[in-house]
Amino acid sequence: MILEQTLIDSVSYRPGAVILYPGASELLYRVHSGLVRVHTVDDDGNGLTLRYVKPGGYFGEEALAGLERSYFAEAVTESVVQVMNPALLSPEESLDVTTHLVKALGRAYQSIYRLVGKRLRSRIAAELLELAETALATRDEAGEVVIYATHDELAAAVGSVRETVTKVVGELSREHIIAAGYGKIRLLDRAALQRIAEE
Repeated sequence: MILEQTLIDSVSYRPGAVILYPGASELLYRVHSGLVRVHTVDDDGNGLTLRYVKPGGYFGEEALAGLERSYFAEAVTESVVQVMNPALLSPEESLDVTTHLVKALGRAYQSIYRLVGKRLRSRIAAELLELAETALATRDEAGEVVIYATHDELAAAVGSVRETVTKVVGELSREHIIAAGYGKIRLLDRAALQRIAEE
């Protein structure tokens, strides 16, 4: 629970709005609603999604140790972010932040393993299953999950390029595992996606 003395402000962001830039870090941020993408850009201008932060999750943790931030944070959907003073965290809040960091580190390990040890097809399947549990996903009239993400965004999340991701998405579509449209992907066979993600 966020205590009054810790919470500085709650700020609303539209999709695509940059919340944080690389640089000095003094404040801690908690997603109240929506979805935030933490990402970086290499020297060639290629983007790489480091993680997504869902409601209840934190970013800007460098402020806890006075370290410089090396990434961007961007609202993916309409989002409300709580701005906190890390110096005023209660013991309960400190435990909440620590628990979040441990879970985020575990997910980072999984992402690294997928990047170096899994084929692109498996990485895409795993990413689609993860995105299905975020604010980017809705259900259609048939009850199927629809994820609103472009091939560029998917490529940034799996460490690839749009052209290659488009090819794999096309293969999965022809196998009737997903149905891809402009800016959205419908999950037709989640069990098959799970099998591919584990390959």
